[in-house]
Amino acid sequence: MPWPLADVSRATAFEPTRAKQGQGFIHLNSNENAYGPSRKTLDVIRAAVPTANRYPYAYYDGLTARIATLHKVKPEQVLLGCGSTEILRIAAHAFLGAGRRLVQASPTFEAMEHYAKATGAEIESVPLNHEFSHDLDGMLAQASGATALVYVCNPNNPTASITPRKNLEDFLGKLSSPAYVLIDEAYHHYAGESSRYVSFLDRPINDERVVVTRTFSKVYGLAGLRLGYGIASPATVDRMRPFDTLDNVNGMVVRAAITALDDQQAVKESVKRNADERQEFFNQATARMLKPIDSHANFVMMDTHHSAAEVIQHFRQNNILIGRRFPAMDTYIRVSLGTPTEMEAFWRAWDLLPYANMHHH
Repeated sequence: MPWPLADVSRATAFEPTRAKQGQGFIHLNSNENAYGPSRKTLDVIRAAVPTANRYPYAYYDGLTARIATLHKVKPEQVLLGCGSTEILRIAAHAFLGAGRRLVQASPTFEAMEHYAKATGAEIESVPLNHEFSHDLDGMLAQASGATALVYVCNPNNPTASITPRKNLEDFLGKLSSPAYVLIDEAYHHYAGESSRYVSFLDRPINDERVVVTRTFSKVYGLAGLRLGYGIASPATVDRMRPFDTLDNVNGMVVRAAITALDDQQAVKESVKRNADERQEFFNQATARMLKPIDSHANFVMMDTHHSAAEVIQHFRQNNILIGRRFPAMDTYIRVSLGTPTEMEAFWRAWDLLPYANMHHH
Protein backbone atom coordinates (compact mmCIF):
# COMPACT_ATOMS: atom_id res chain seq x y z
CA MET A 1 0.00 0.00 0.00
CA PRO A 2 1.67 3.28 -1.01
CA TRP A 3 2.38 5.59 1.90
CA PRO A 4 0.50 8.86 1.28
CA LEU A 5 3.38 11.17 2.17
CA ALA A 6 1.64 14.08 0.48
CA ASP A 7 -1.00 13.90 3.23
CA VAL A 8 1.51 14.21 6.03
CA SER A 9 2.48 17.78 6.78
CA ARG A 10 5.31 18.45 9.20
CA ALA A 11 2.95 19.42 11.97
CA THR A 12 0.98 16.20 11.77
CA ALA A 13 3.93 13.84 11.44
CA PHE A 14 3.83 13.14 15.17
CA GLU A 15 0.12 13.60 15.73
CA PRO A 16 -1.94 10.47 16.49
CA THR A 17 -4.00 9.34 13.53
CA ARG A 18 -7.56 10.56 13.38
CA ALA A 19 -10.47 9.36 11.32
CA LYS A 20 -10.20 11.50 8.22
CA GLN A 21 -13.66 12.29 7.00
CA GLY A 22 -14.16 11.91 3.27
CA GLN A 23 -10.56 11.32 2.24
CA GLY A 24 -8.11 8.64 3.20
CA PHE A 25 -9.07 5.40 4.92
CA ILE A 26 -9.92 4.55 8.50
CA HIS A 27 -7.51 1.76 9.43
CA LEU A 28 -9.23 -1.02 11.37
CA ASN A 29 -7.26 -3.70 9.55
CA SER A 30 -3.92 -4.39 11.26
CA ASN A 31 -4.61 -4.53 15.01
CA GLU A 32 -2.57 -1.40 15.58
CA ASN A 33 -2.85 0.90 18.55
CA ALA A 34 -5.03 3.73 17.19
CA TYR A 35 -3.59 6.23 19.68
CA GLY A 36 0.10 5.81 18.96
CA PRO A 37 2.95 5.82 21.47
CA SER A 38 2.73 7.61 24.82
CA ARG A 39 3.82 11.25 25.01
CA LYS A 40 6.98 10.35 26.97
CA THR A 41 7.90 7.73 24.38
CA LEU A 42 7.29 10.20 21.54
CA ASP A 43 9.61 12.73 23.19
CA VAL A 44 12.41 10.16 23.22
CA ILE A 45 11.78 9.25 19.56
CA ARG A 46 11.95 12.92 18.59
CA ALA A 47 15.17 13.40 20.56
CA ALA A 48 16.71 10.34 18.87
CA VAL A 49 15.91 11.43 15.30
CA PRO A 50 19.05 13.58 14.78
CA THR A 51 21.27 10.58 15.59
CA ALA A 52 19.79 8.63 12.67
CA ASN A 53 23.29 8.58 11.12
CA ARG A 54 24.66 6.40 13.94
CA TYR A 55 24.37 2.64 14.27
CA PRO A 56 22.24 1.70 17.28
CA TYR A 57 24.18 -1.24 18.71
CA ALA A 58 25.60 0.81 21.62
CA TYR A 59 22.04 0.71 23.02
CA TYR A 60 21.32 -3.00 22.56
CA ASP A 61 22.79 -4.13 25.88
CA GLY A 62 20.86 -1.53 27.88
CA LEU A 63 17.58 -2.54 26.28
CA THR A 64 18.31 -6.24 26.68
CA ALA A 65 19.15 -5.69 30.35
CA ARG A 66 15.93 -3.71 30.90
CA ILE A 67 13.83 -6.48 29.31
CA ALA A 68 15.69 -9.14 31.33
CA THR A 69 14.98 -7.24 34.57
CA LEU A 70 11.31 -6.84 33.66
CA HIS A 71 10.88 -10.60 33.20
CA LYS A 72 13.35 -11.69 35.89
CA VAL A 73 15.58 -13.57 33.44
CA LYS A 74 19.26 -13.34 32.50
CA PRO A 75 20.23 -11.03 29.61
CA GLU A 76 21.45 -14.07 27.65
CA GLN A 77 17.85 -15.32 27.60
CA VAL A 78 16.67 -12.30 25.60
CA LEU A 79 16.76 -12.07 21.81
CA LEU A 80 15.82 -8.74 20.20
CA GLY A 81 13.99 -8.72 16.88
CA CYS A 82 12.80 -6.36 14.17
CA GLY A 83 9.27 -6.88 15.49
CA SER A 84 8.36 -10.19 17.15
CA THR A 85 7.71 -11.40 13.60
CA GLU A 86 11.47 -11.55 13.18
CA ILE A 87 11.72 -13.86 16.20
CA LEU A 88 9.25 -16.16 14.38
CA ARG A 89 11.52 -16.13 11.32
CA ILE A 90 14.56 -16.86 13.49
CA ALA A 91 12.74 -19.79 15.16
CA ALA A 92 11.71 -21.20 11.77
CA HIS A 93 15.31 -21.16 10.53
CA ALA A 94 16.76 -22.43 13.80
CA PHE A 95 14.34 -25.33 14.32
CA LEU A 96 12.74 -26.21 10.97
CA GLY A 97 13.90 -27.35 7.53
CA ALA A 98 13.21 -30.10 5.00
CA GLY A 99 11.89 -33.23 6.68
CA ARG A 100 10.75 -31.31 9.75
CA ARG A 101 7.25 -30.27 10.72
CA LEU A 102 5.53 -27.19 12.07
CA VAL A 103 2.27 -27.77 13.95
CA GLN A 104 -0.05 -24.78 14.29
CA ALA A 105 -3.71 -23.84 14.60
CA SER A 106 -6.01 -22.76 11.80
CA PRO A 107 -6.71 -19.92 11.53
CA THR A 108 -3.79 -18.23 13.26
CA PHE A 109 -1.24 -15.51 12.53
CA GLU A 110 0.24 -16.55 9.17
CA ALA A 111 3.82 -15.31 9.49
CA MET A 112 5.10 -18.52 11.08
CA GLU A 113 3.70 -20.67 8.27
CA HIS A 114 5.22 -18.28 5.73
CA TYR A 115 8.69 -18.63 7.26
CA ALA A 116 8.28 -22.38 7.78
CA LYS A 117 7.52 -22.85 4.06
CA ALA A 118 10.71 -20.98 3.19
CA THR A 119 12.73 -23.57 5.13
CA GLY A 120 11.09 -26.47 3.24
CA ALA A 121 9.31 -27.75 6.34
CA GLU A 122 6.00 -29.59 6.28
CA ILE A 123 3.08 -27.71 7.85
CA GLU A 124 0.25 -29.28 9.81
CA SER A 125 -2.65 -26.91 10.61
CA VAL A 126 -5.19 -28.10 13.17
CA PRO A 127 -8.57 -26.29 13.25
CA LEU A 128 -9.41 -24.35 16.41
CA ASN A 129 -12.02 -25.99 18.64
CA HIS A 130 -15.59 -24.77 19.27
CA GLU A 131 -14.35 -22.28 21.88
CA PHE A 132 -11.91 -20.93 19.29
CA SER A 133 -9.05 -22.18 21.47
CA HIS A 134 -6.16 -24.22 20.12
CA ASP A 135 -7.20 -27.87 19.83
CA LEU A 136 -4.18 -29.03 21.81
CA ASP A 137 -5.18 -32.71 21.76
CA GLY A 138 -5.44 -32.52 17.98
CA MET A 139 -2.09 -30.76 17.83
CA LEU A 140 -0.53 -33.35 20.13
CA ALA A 141 -1.73 -36.09 17.79
CA GLN A 142 0.18 -34.36 14.96
CA ALA A 143 3.30 -33.80 17.05
CA SER A 144 5.17 -36.93 16.01
CA GLY A 145 8.94 -37.39 15.88
CA ALA A 146 9.31 -35.15 12.83
CA THR A 147 7.68 -32.20 14.59
CA ALA A 148 10.33 -29.65 15.39
CA LEU A 149 8.19 -26.64 16.25
CA VAL A 150 4.71 -25.97 17.64
CA TYR A 151 3.33 -22.45 17.24
CA VAL A 152 0.73 -21.15 19.70
CA CYS A 153 -0.54 -17.57 19.33
CA ASN A 154 -2.24 -16.68 22.63
CA PRO A 155 -4.43 -14.62 22.58
CA ASN A 156 -4.87 -15.86 19.03
CA ASN A 157 -4.88 -13.67 15.93
CA PRO A 158 -7.41 -13.47 14.16
CA THR A 159 -9.94 -14.81 16.68
CA ALA A 160 -8.86 -12.77 19.78
CA SER A 161 -9.54 -15.92 21.79
CA ILE A 162 -7.57 -17.51 24.63
CA THR A 163 -6.17 -21.00 24.96
CA PRO A 164 -6.36 -21.77 28.70
CA ARG A 165 -3.09 -21.85 30.61
CA LYS A 166 -3.85 -25.21 32.26
CA ASN A 167 -4.41 -26.84 28.85
CA LEU A 168 -1.10 -25.45 27.60
CA GLU A 169 0.71 -26.85 30.64
CA ASP A 170 -0.95 -30.26 30.14
CA PHE A 171 0.07 -30.15 26.48
CA LEU A 172 3.70 -29.41 27.36
CA GLY A 173 3.62 -32.22 29.92
CA LYS A 174 2.37 -34.72 27.32
CA LEU A 175 4.60 -33.53 24.48
CA SER A 176 7.19 -36.29 24.32
CA SER A 177 8.91 -35.13 21.14
CA PRO A 178 11.82 -32.71 21.50
CA ALA A 179 9.81 -30.09 19.59
CA TYR A 180 10.19 -26.46 20.56
CA VAL A 181 6.99 -24.60 21.44
CA LEU A 182 6.79 -20.92 20.54
CA ILE A 183 4.14 -19.03 22.47
CA ASP A 184 3.36 -15.73 20.75
CA GLU A 185 2.10 -13.25 23.35
CA ALA A 186 1.77 -10.23 21.04
CA TYR A 187 -1.62 -9.35 22.58
CA HIS A 188 -0.64 -10.19 26.17
CA HIS A 189 -1.49 -6.82 27.71
CA TYR A 190 -5.08 -6.91 26.47
CA ALA A 191 -5.81 -10.42 27.78
CA GLY A 192 -6.13 -9.48 31.45
CA GLU A 193 -4.87 -11.92 34.06
CA SER A 194 -7.32 -14.63 35.07
CA SER A 195 -7.21 -18.32 35.90
CA ARG A 196 -7.53 -18.95 32.15
CA TYR A 197 -4.78 -16.63 31.02
CA VAL A 198 -1.37 -16.29 32.64
CA SER A 199 1.66 -15.32 30.58
CA PHE A 200 4.55 -17.78 30.36
CA LEU A 201 6.81 -14.82 31.23
CA ASP A 202 4.83 -13.83 34.34
CA ARG A 203 4.66 -17.43 35.53
CA PRO A 204 7.45 -19.26 33.72
CA ILE A 205 7.84 -23.01 33.63
CA ASN A 206 11.23 -24.62 33.57
CA ASP A 207 11.20 -26.05 30.04
CA GLU A 208 14.06 -25.63 27.54
CA ARG A 209 11.60 -26.12 24.68
CA VAL A 210 9.52 -23.00 25.37
CA VAL A 211 10.17 -19.73 23.54
CA VAL A 212 7.92 -16.76 24.39
CA THR A 213 7.63 -13.72 22.10
CA ARG A 214 6.41 -10.20 22.84
CA THR A 215 6.12 -7.08 20.71
CA PHE A 216 6.16 -3.29 21.04
CA SER A 217 3.70 -3.03 18.12
CA LYS A 218 0.46 -3.26 20.09
CA VAL A 219 0.02 -1.79 23.57
CA TYR A 220 3.11 0.43 23.20
CA GLY A 221 1.94 1.75 19.81
CA LEU A 222 5.29 1.29 18.03
CA ALA A 223 4.31 -1.00 15.13
CA GLY A 224 5.96 1.33 12.60
CA LEU A 225 9.32 1.23 14.38
CA ARG A 226 9.55 -2.60 14.53
CA LEU A 227 10.68 -4.04 17.84
CA GLY A 228 9.92 -7.34 19.49
CA TYR A 229 11.78 -9.92 21.52
CA GLY A 230 11.93 -13.57 22.38
CA ILE A 231 12.74 -15.12 25.74
CA ALA A 232 13.94 -18.68 26.19
CA SER A 233 16.57 -20.67 28.07
CA PRO A 234 20.19 -19.64 27.35
CA ALA A 235 20.74 -22.87 25.39
CA THR A 236 17.66 -22.29 23.23
CA VAL A 237 18.64 -18.67 22.57
CA ASP A 238 22.12 -19.92 21.56
CA ARG A 239 20.47 -22.08 18.91
CA MET A 240 18.46 -19.11 17.62
CA ARG A 241 21.01 -16.31 17.73
CA PRO A 242 22.99 -17.31 14.59
CA PHE A 243 19.87 -16.65 12.51
CA ASP A 244 19.11 -13.14 13.70
CA THR A 245 19.89 -10.13 11.53
CA LEU A 246 22.88 -8.12 12.70
CA ASP A 247 21.91 -4.54 13.67
CA ASN A 248 18.24 -5.50 13.42
CA VAL A 249 16.81 -2.88 15.79
CA ASN A 250 16.67 0.76 14.72
CA GLY A 251 18.16 3.65 16.67
CA MET A 252 14.88 5.38 17.46
CA VAL A 253 13.08 2.40 18.92
CA VAL A 254 16.03 0.99 20.82
CA ARG A 255 15.89 4.11 23.05
CA ALA A 256 12.15 4.67 22.96
CA ALA A 257 11.49 1.10 24.13
CA ILE A 258 13.08 1.62 27.54
CA THR A 259 10.87 4.68 28.12
CA ALA A 260 7.83 2.75 26.86
CA LEU A 261 8.52 -0.08 29.35
CA ASP A 262 8.99 2.40 32.19
CA ASP A 263 5.81 4.35 31.37
CA GLN A 264 3.53 1.93 33.19
CA GLN A 265 0.85 4.58 33.64
CA ALA A 266 0.49 4.86 29.85
CA VAL A 267 0.20 1.08 29.53
CA LYS A 268 -2.55 0.98 32.17
CA GLU A 269 -4.46 3.76 30.40
CA SER A 270 -4.03 2.05 27.04
CA VAL A 271 -5.33 -1.27 28.39
CA LYS A 272 -8.28 0.40 30.13
CA ARG A 273 -9.22 2.40 27.02
CA ASN A 274 -9.06 -0.76 24.94
CA ALA A 275 -11.31 -2.62 27.41
CA ASP A 276 -13.87 0.21 27.29
CA GLU A 277 -13.83 0.35 23.49
CA ARG A 278 -14.08 -3.43 23.26
CA GLN A 279 -17.10 -3.38 25.59
CA GLU A 280 -18.71 -0.66 23.47
CA PHE A 281 -18.14 -2.79 20.35
CA PHE A 282 -19.94 -5.71 22.02
CA ASN A 283 -22.79 -3.40 23.10
CA GLN A 284 -23.23 -2.18 19.52
CA ALA A 285 -22.99 -5.73 18.15
CA THR A 286 -25.55 -7.08 20.64
CA ALA A 287 -27.97 -4.29 19.78
CA ARG A 288 -27.77 -5.58 16.20
CA MET A 289 -28.27 -9.24 17.20
CA LEU A 290 -24.63 -10.04 16.38
CA LYS A 291 -22.52 -12.37 18.51
CA PRO A 292 -18.80 -11.68 18.13
CA ILE A 293 -16.25 -14.13 19.51
CA ASP A 294 -15.31 -13.12 23.06
CA SER A 295 -12.25 -10.89 22.61
CA HIS A 296 -9.09 -10.82 24.72
CA ALA A 297 -7.18 -8.54 22.36
CA ASN A 298 -7.47 -5.14 20.66
CA PHE A 299 -9.61 -6.50 17.83
CA VAL A 300 -12.80 -8.50 17.46
CA MET A 301 -13.80 -11.32 15.14
CA MET A 302 -17.43 -11.60 14.22
CA ASP A 303 -19.63 -13.83 12.09
CA THR A 304 -21.54 -11.80 9.51
CA HIS A 305 -23.37 -14.87 8.10
CA HIS A 306 -22.39 -13.56 4.66
CA SER A 307 -19.32 -13.64 2.47
CA ALA A 308 -16.50 -11.89 4.33
CA ALA A 309 -15.03 -10.79 1.00
CA GLU A 310 -18.23 -8.88 0.21
CA VAL A 311 -18.37 -7.28 3.65
CA ILE A 312 -14.70 -6.24 3.41
CA GLN A 313 -15.42 -4.69 0.02
CA HIS A 314 -18.47 -2.84 1.38
CA PHE A 315 -16.37 -1.26 4.14
CA ARG A 316 -13.66 -0.37 1.65
CA GLN A 317 -16.22 1.50 -0.43
CA ASN A 318 -17.04 3.40 2.76
CA ASN A 319 -13.36 4.30 3.29
CA ILE A 320 -12.84 1.79 6.08
CA LEU A 321 -10.24 -0.96 5.93
CA ILE A 322 -10.96 -4.03 8.05
CA GLY A 323 -8.97 -7.26 8.43
CA ARG A 324 -8.27 -9.59 5.55
CA ARG A 325 -10.21 -12.75 4.72
CA PHE A 326 -9.42 -15.90 6.69
CA PRO A 327 -10.42 -18.77 4.40
CA ALA A 328 -10.99 -21.14 7.33
CA MET A 329 -13.69 -18.77 8.61
CA ASP A 330 -15.24 -17.49 5.44
CA THR A 331 -18.12 -15.47 6.86
CA TYR A 332 -16.16 -13.86 9.70
CA ILE A 333 -14.61 -10.40 9.69
CA ARG A 334 -11.79 -9.17 11.91
CA VAL A 335 -12.12 -5.59 13.10
CA SER A 336 -9.34 -3.76 14.93
CA LEU A 337 -10.61 -1.40 17.62
CA GLY A 338 -10.16 2.27 16.71
CA THR A 339 -11.04 5.56 18.35
CA PRO A 340 -14.69 6.25 19.27
CA THR A 341 -15.04 8.41 16.13
CA GLU A 342 -13.64 5.61 13.98
CA MET A 343 -15.93 3.03 15.57
CA GLU A 344 -18.98 5.25 15.02
CA ALA A 345 -18.00 5.37 11.35
CA PHE A 346 -17.66 1.57 11.38
CA TRP A 347 -21.20 1.03 12.72
CA ARG A 348 -22.62 3.65 10.36
CA ALA A 349 -21.12 1.72 7.45
CA TRP A 350 -22.32 -1.60 8.92
CA ASP A 351 -25.89 -0.28 9.05
CA LEU A 352 -25.70 0.44 5.30
CA LEU A 353 -25.25 -3.27 4.53
CA PRO A 354 -28.40 -4.64 2.86
CA TYR A 355 -28.65 -7.43 5.42
CA ALA A 356 -27.65 -5.38 8.47
CA ASN A 357 -31.14 -5.59 9.92
CA MET A 358 -31.89 -9.20 9.01
CA HIS A 359 -30.65 -11.69 11.53
CA HIS A 360 -29.71 -15.10 10.20
CA HIS A 361 -29.61 -18.16 12.40
